[in-house]
Amino acid sequence: MPQHNLIVVGAGIVGLAHALAAARRGKRVLVLDRDAQANGASIRNFGFVTVTGQERGRVWELAMRSAAIWREVAAPAGIAIEQEGLLLAAQRPEAVAVIDAFLATEMGRGCTRLDAAALAERWPMVRGGMAAMQSPHDLRVDSPLAIPKLARWLAAVHGVDFAYGVAVHGVDTGIVRSSIGTHEAEAVIVCPGDDWATLFPDIYAEAGVTRCKLQMLRLAAPGWRLPAPVMSDLSMVRYLGYAALPEAAALRTRLEAEAAEALAHGVHLIAVQGADGSLVVGDSHDYAPTPSPFSTATIDDAILDAYAAVLGAPPAVTGRWTGTYASAAGHSIVRTPAEGVRLVVVTSGTGASTAFALAEDVLATLTGEN
Repeated sequence: MPQHNLIVVGAGIVGLAHALAAARRGKRVLVLDRDAQANGASIRNFGFVTVTGQERGRVWELAMRSAAIWREVAAPAGIAIEQEGLLLAAQRPEAVAVIDAFLATEMGRGCTRLDAAALAERWPMVRGGMAAMQSPHDLRVDSPLAIPKLARWLAAVHGVDFAYGVAVHGVDTGIVRSSIGTHEAEAVIVCPGDDWATLFPDIYAEAGVTRCKLQMLRLAAPGWRLPAPVMSDLSMVRYLGYAALPEAAALRTRLEAEAAEALAHGVHLIAVQGADGSLVVGDSHDYAPTPSPFSTATIDDAILDAYAAVLGAPPAVTGRWTGTYASAAGHSIVRTPAEGVRLVVVTSGTGASTAFALAEDVLATLTGEN
């Protein structure tokens, strides 16, 4: 009889989410990962569990459910929720129209509209805002700390076994072949992120998966505190919850005239703040099968310009990095390459925001739940 009911390949947030969903169902879980520690897209991001602005319908619902699970597990796992909510600041009349349209949808439930006076009073660090929307749904954790803590909690409290530094080179029904031998389990869930060359490359090719590279910056503490993460006009033409609204077309037209370089590099502002006061700011989007690993100064400058337009002169840059994630049309791919095997890849850069709920759905289908 196999020692484990389920083997999860990949210890990023998508893999950990599936380990949690399985452990909650009483399954004995083994997680295998090729790296010695968390090193990929799951820690090279904002830690921003973004609900508001996710694509209307299923993706938005996945994000709402995932945020609820983050709030359930954070304290037991010793993970600090460093910020709650979101401020979406509008600096153009066209952006105000997008906010008003969003608030009229079911996705705007619980969100608050701030006029210019209220914004200036409550958010004095925000410059030139004509209006804003404040959402209570979102949250932010520090990913480089949160992912290892989540894994340690899964091991200590839920009995999940982890083996790091293990390369998996073959998966079939009930069997995983790795650099340390063959492992058996009733089911296997493969969460390899943007590694399409090793396992099931034909599925990646059929889905049209490529890579998205992003650039991000850490800024010194500015001397004030952001009550919540901040986004602005450029985000409203990027996040589908806003961008799919008819009112977003006029905003995009104006941005194409006023911010063409930022749009060309996929730059939009997200600014989050850590416990030490430092800011994580980004980001950009560059698509290629193998993007250059190096940062581009002009893109960093465009990110800093987006920051300056909303939050004033940026503090000193104390860190720069890049990351990549799997990218394809749609939110994710969930495939069954063999009986009892699932390949799960979030292809929208929303793993931290949606993986917990997606994993619940995958486990429900895998175990035959209604």
